[in-house]
Amino acid sequence: MVVLGRIIGPHGIRGQIKVTPFTECTGGLMEYAVWWLSKDEKKWQVVHPVSFSGHNNSELIVSLSEHEDRTSASELKGLLVAVPRSQLPLLSENGEEGYYWADLIGMDVVNIQGELFGTAAGLFETGANDVLRVRLSGDNKEELIPFIDQVIMRVDLKSRQITVDWELDY
Repeated sequence: MVVLGRIIGPHGIRGQIKVTPFTECTGGLMEYAVWWLSKDEKKWQVVHPVSFSGHNNSELIVSLSEHEDRTSASELKGLLVAVPRSQLPLLSENGEEGYYWADLIGMDVVNIQGELFGTAAGLFETGANDVLRVRLSGDNKEELIPFIDQVIMRVDLKSRQITVDWELDY
């Protein structure tokens, strides 16, 4: 499964939900007729989106065929939205055509001097830009690095390495 969004909570009284998509295009998540929902990425439940509209330029309001009232929709708050990797468009292994966030998790993060920072633990959106969460080497601490062109110099899927123009003391 590849996680493509998160349910923020219910919207209205007719079972609609608010979803934050993790796709490049906000409506990209609606290209899939079946979604899988999970709290922990272990146990998945299938739902069927039937309609959607944009909300606040970065969210979707979605109706699911399985949920027709606010009470049942509110139980979905916080769940991840995913689809099987086999349903996603194929991308080249070198990453030139793009990559999925899920593919970056666990990659080594090094700076342009070749110093190892740690491992990519996740990404999230802030509204202004995406942010890379890096679990520092030999530590339980995390560093947050803006995931923007000025900072992310290279993503090498083959060698599983992200090169950043960043210092630990920033």
